[in-house]
Amino acid sequence: MDSLDRITMVPGVCGGQPTIRGLRIPVSLIVRHVADGQTSAQVIAEYPELEPEDVRQALLYAAWAAAGRTVAIASS
Repeated sequence: MDSLDRITMVPGVCGGQPTIRGLRIPVSLIVRHVADGQTSAQVIAEYPELEPEDVRQALLYAAWAAAGRTVAIASS
């Protein structure tokens, strides 16, 4: 399995939902933008704190979650 070291769940940040590197950018927001047809570059242009690897890991996390698998992610 690829590493999901950029996906974090921090109580008090976005209601504890998975975010990117503890930023207030939920994984679901990134996935929704891509599902709406935006490229990774367009998502990053809209959220300059993001890096290409953040978008890749958000999509990977979504794929694992959709498959009903449990994914160990970092928490603070």
